[in-house]
Amino acid sequence: MPLMFSRLREDIAVVFDRDPAARTKWEVLTCYPGLHALVWHRTVPHRLWTWGLRWLARWLAHWGRWLTGIEIHPGATIGRRVFIDHGMGIVIGETAEIGDDCTLYHGVTLGGTSWNAGKRHPTLGKGVVIGAGAKVLGPILVGEGAKIGSNAVVVRDVPPGATAVGIPARILVGEEALRRESHATKMGFSAYAIAADMNDPMVQAIHRLIDHAAATDARLEDLIARLRKGGVECGDDKATAEGFDPQRLNQMID
Repeated sequence: MPLMFSRLREDIAVVFDRDPAARTKWEVLTCYPGLHALVWHRTVPHRLWTWGLRWLARWLAHWGRWLTGIEIHPGATIGRRVFIDHGMGIVIGETAEIGDDCTLYHGVTLGGTSWNAGKRHPTLGKGVVIGAGAKVLGPILVGEGAKIGSNAVVVRDVPPGATAVGIPARILVGEEALRRESHATKMGFSAYAIAADMNDPMVQAIHRLIDHAAATDARLEDLIARLRKGGVECGDDKATAEGFDPQRLNQMID
């Protein structure tokens, strides 16, 4: 019993650390379904599951889902100081493992991709942040300190400290990830695992290619104009490809 209350105090403190909307301990204790779901899972269904009372564990977990909007299979393993913000629509599968200090936002799915028995769900290392609506699927490993962007679909391992964004998720590492993390730090807080300027890296690459092509065309036109001014015949072909409108193309992929 003392251990249970110690863990509860720890869970309440985590809410104040990660949610600026939290005002009082009573408010957190009574109005945070993420806290309710975690405490219920840890003290009742998961314990019954480990004791072999599988049907009873599933039935009580079902009631926890009905009350909180958060579905946690009683077989899932969840570490300490895990924070579920808002929580509605979260699904955590049977063989999912969540490390200490992780944060999950609403609509997250830790799901499986196989009907075979055994390990089917993700393993999250310590300090992982998963943005709203993200789907992390299969027996993959999300490394310590990694971040999953909102609405990303992750189907392969994410290295420690990396950021995964997009559908399917692509991994940002190195200078690009550091730049985005720096921007999020300046904002003070990145509620959904990504900063305001975080786009899909593939989209960013296309933007850069379009801008590069536009700049190349402009330089080519300038070169042709100079040659013609010097008396060099360059023909009547347009320097810019027909139908190439960089501004319109950039808008199309935003």
